[in-house]
Amino acid sequence: MNSLMSSVGNSTNIFWHECAVGNTDRQKLINQKGCLVWITGLSGSGKSTLACSLGRELHSKGKLSYILDGDNLRHGLNKNLGFSAEDRAENIRRVERPRVTPREDENRKRNKTAQDANILVHQQVFMNMPLEVCEERDAKGLYKLARAGKIKGFTGIDDPYEPPLHSEIELKMVNGICPTPSEMAGQVASYLDEKGFLHHE
Repeated sequence: MNSLMSSVGNSTNIFWHECAVGNTDRQKLINQKGCLVWITGLSGSGKSTLACSLGRELHSKGKLSYILDGDNLRHGLNKNLGFSAEDRAENIRRVERPRVTPREDENRKRNKTAQDANILVHQQVFMNMPLEVCEERDAKGLYKLARAGKIKGFTGIDDPYEPPLHSEIELKMVNGICPTPSEMAGQVASYLDEKGFLHHE
């Protein structure tokens, strides 16, 4: 099997090693297709709650999933990163190696690359919750600290949040009421099933 030489960043003399077992083989083995569900929204919008609920929903259907939670990653892989624009970009770069990015101008380009390279396809879920609702929740006390000026560059307060121009799923309040985590997880799981991600054929 031939190795193809690759140029990545400033690295030199490195080679991409192809393996006999590929994505298609893995998908056949577990009878589901791979995709990466990127959940975006303001702090307090319910991203982690939805991710865990979706994980339980998929598990109940006999489907495998793994959650890459932002805070959890900052306990290990990204523990040396802060919240400056540069550190946020690096945080995303490290996580996106499985194949994901939240920036709208990158989404379509990266998805085409993913399809061409037979790697994970990005499915974006937008937690479109109002700022006042997220701030009222403030489970981590971050909005209070940001309002007091103790956190600088906090998204939604003194740093703008860039909502996606396009997302596969948009979850928001209905008649002033937020759907339950299980309801939202069911909606995402149904979408993944309809798009063929929960079965191989």
